[in-house]
Amino acid sequence: MQDYIKINPADNVAVALKPLSAGTVCQVAGQSVTLQEDIPQGHKFALKDIPQGGDVIKYGFRIGNTKEDVKTGCWIHVQNIKTALGDLLEYTYNPQGHTDVAPTEHVTFDGFRRPNGKVGVRNELWIIPTVGCVNSIASAMAKAAQHLAVGTIEEVVAFPHPYGCSQMGDDQENTRQILADLINHPNAGGVLVLGLGCENSNIEEIKKHMGDYDPERVRFLVCQESDDEMADGLKLLEELAAYAGQFKREPIDAGELIIGMKCGGSDGLSGITANPVVGAFSDLLISKGGTTILTEVPEMFGAETLLMDRCADETLFHKTVDLINNFKNYFTSHNQTIYENPSPGNKKGGISTLEDKSLGCTQKSGSALVRGVLEYGCPVEVKGLNLLSAPGNDLVASTALAASGAHIVLFTTGRGTPFASPVPTVKISSNSTLAGKKSNWIDFNAGKLVEETSMEELSLDLFHYVLDVASGRKVKAEEAGFHDMAIFKQGVTL
Repeated sequence: MQDYIKINPADNVAVALKPLSAGTVCQVAGQSVTLQEDIPQGHKFALKDIPQGGDVIKYGFRIGNTKEDVKTGCWIHVQNIKTALGDLLEYTYNPQGHTDVAPTEHVTFDGFRRPNGKVGVRNELWIIPTVGCVNSIASAMAKAAQHLAVGTIEEVVAFPHPYGCSQMGDDQENTRQILADLINHPNAGGVLVLGLGCENSNIEEIKKHMGDYDPERVRFLVCQESDDEMADGLKLLEELAAYAGQFKREPIDAGELIIGMKCGGSDGLSGITANPVVGAFSDLLISKGGTTILTEVPEMFGAETLLMDRCADETLFHKTVDLINNFKNYFTSHNQTIYENPSPGNKKGGISTLEDKSLGCTQKSGSALVRGVLEYGCPVEVKGLNLLSAPGNDLVASTALAASGAHIVLFTTGRGTPFASPVPTVKISSNSTLAGKKSNWIDFNAGKLVEETSMEELSLDLFHYVLDVASGRKVKAEEAGFHDMAIFKQGVTL
């Protein structure tokens, strides 16, 4: 295993891949550097003297400016580096001859073909509450209906949430759209929409956002109109099970897969191992005609021009500019600092500034051209790499990926997390220590990238793992029975 790495030839810092002691002599790209202090795993040390106000370069780009003079071999972190980012910026489209990934031979997975032509990787029964007031009923119904998970029906799942009433404007519309998106998601073979009856986002309002639907696949129950909502709900679930149980797995081209990409609890190795491996996976899936979605817009700040320059045309470039600036305006409209990031966990793991975090985060996008830019709640319409408007919050962003059509979410992490989303959520560790310690959370170890496993081999391993998950293999969160969802809350609650 390597002890340290200089990521880009232009960098003036290197990253410790394991804890390094003061006095250690490091040979970095032909240069001898003696460490002046202990360097924790994932953290940076200077490869040259950097004056106060000087640029700190990592990934080949500036990740901030020094607060003071930093000597060669010294630890560079929050104590002596600060962000160099400003607020709203002017952008220029500069495609620089970027080309899309070349096509490769197609492969298949075993999925569920729906009558409307869509594809699912699970055949579950979902209970979607329209309002938080019926959350407990939805959860009780799911528990009582588990006996229906037989044959090709894999589970009965309720998705409680606190919204659907006392909301205004965009918040209420977001709730309605996300719920409608989940009702339409092909991972659900049958859906029971459970309403109370007096809520703002009642069933009739949700229907307006759903578009055409199959009445055999989607049933509705208004609890205030039922003498016994539990009995009526279980009867509807039995009917949905009879319908959904007809579906069987069949070979489907991997070009029909839609995979969401998200990171959380990042550390200093995330941008070196896990995120680049996911980026290589993204390129591989796109080469086979598939689709990936990158989200968490605030963690694009500082690296957004790399994505803008890869937009397939100038219209997409302008949509990406709006994606970035609209999120910055959202922060300032709430009197919040745009660059209040990274989190305490990120900092402990070695990430010092938002640029540092963003340049690592966007590694998940690989090298493909940006083919689509999506507003929050909008479904994918174009194959290839898409950008989605959603915040950095893990549960909210992962739910947004599912709502936009992701069959599976790839979630990279250097700190670890047990959470799930409405679709299978693959936890990918940035380091082997985490993978070993939290084997009940982590599905795939990308830390092997610095342990003699090549990028080509590891990304191919991840690709085959994802095909296995799409074909029915449960991820750790599914084995634990975890199913989470969260809607973006932006405004006033009445």
